Amino acid sequence: MKTSTFEQYESSVRSYCRHFPTIFTDAKGAVMKDEDGKEYIDFFCGAGAVNYGHNNSYIKNKVVDYLMTDGIIHALDMYTVPKREFIETLEQKIIKPRGYDYKIMFTGPTGTNGIEAAIKLARKETKRRNIFAFMGCFHGMTHGALSLTSEMYARNAANATFTDVTHIPAPYMVEGMNVIDYMQMLIDDDHSAVEKPAAVIMETVQAEGGIRVFSDEFLRDVRDFCTRNGILMIIDDVQVGCCRTGSFFSFERAGIKPDIVVMSKSIGGIGMPLAIVLHTAELDHWKPGEHNGTFRGNQLSFIAGKAAIDYLTENNVEAETKRKGELIRDFLETQILPLDSRLELRGLGLIWGIDVGKINPELSEQIIEKSFEKNLICECAGREGAVVKMMPPLVIEDELLIEGLQRLKKSFEEVLGK
Repeated sequence: MKTSTFEQYESSVRSYCRHFPTIFTDAKGAVMKDEDGKEYIDFFCGAGAVNYGHNNSYIKNKVVDYLMTDGIIHALDMYTVPKREFIETLEQKIIKPRGYDYKIMFTGPTGTNGIEAAIKLARKETKRRNIFAFMGCFHGMTHGALSLTSEMYARNAANATFTDVTHIPAPYMVEGMNVIDYMQMLIDDDHSAVEKPAAVIMETVQAEGGIRVFSDEFLRDVRDFCTRNGILMIIDDVQVGCCRTGSFFSFERAGIKPDIVVMSKSIGGIGMPLAIVLHTAELDHWKPGEHNGTFRGNQLSFIAGKAAIDYLTENNVEAETKRKGELIRDFLETQILPLDSRLELRGLGLIWGIDVGKINPELSEQIIEKSFEKNLICECAGREGAVVKMMPPLVIEDELLIEGLQRLKKSFEEVLGK
């Protein structure tokens, strides 16, 4: 295994390769293969970028077919056939059937760029600067998005002063605390020293925050708080959108309509770079070019994104995600949680986490290393990295899913000394 090229020339900022020290060559579905021919079950899923599996045949073939036609690849935000078809498919198969009427904004092809656009739009619309974000959140690594992100490791790397964001305790953090009442107090009390925000931004499931699932009731309460106070509600669906929680939008379970939704990762189908901001027509006050980007018109991403929507609707992916989610829940509850009463399980759909923090936060790193030795790829998340995070492709076969869970169980047993 030759890694000297990376070690000699690549920046030390690289991270995932340190957890998974091999050189990958092929991937299909939920399986990745390395240079030595070893096969790994993928419970990481490109951090949510390949929900429909690596090299999904249906999606990939659409991209390859388009490539062979000499169709335009780069077009900024000019009109193209792939862009038109992506818009029409997203509107007709996803947005309108759910009762929404969002406009679609194409930003630079990363989640963090979408977040930048969302908070820019909120501030432009309301003429207010402050944003409420929840502790435990992760919204990106560019300056504006990083001001929202609460992880100090990421914030400290910028060596910058972040302003115009108020971080609110998440509802799981302080027992007995009414978070809605707290936010209301902040904007009502003329001695709170907190400006009324332009928006409240939130993930419905704090993924990097440790798989913290916000309840349906809390999501509705935040929606009501925003409506009552003339504040915009922004949902960051970059990682937990595209059916990851069991519905295309992660907030559908609460029956709410956010003012702004940010999506990236699997909106690009098979890992193609794409990000979009959905916002209500009432907010469509952008002037031409007020937010732009050279690669906001990646035609291959539009082809793959349209194909992904066609694939998920034709293959009942939402229902399958919910069904497989129950398989995971049952296995973890009956096979892994009994190993130690201090383990905590959180999740829904096909995003789950087991928190080892009450035993020793460092055990999570040992568990993912053991898992890698057993050809299973999973990651850590949460405070002190204490949560073992599981996020397999939504299309993973039941047998492969159970096999991956069995390998995870063995890793827990070895680390816990069971």
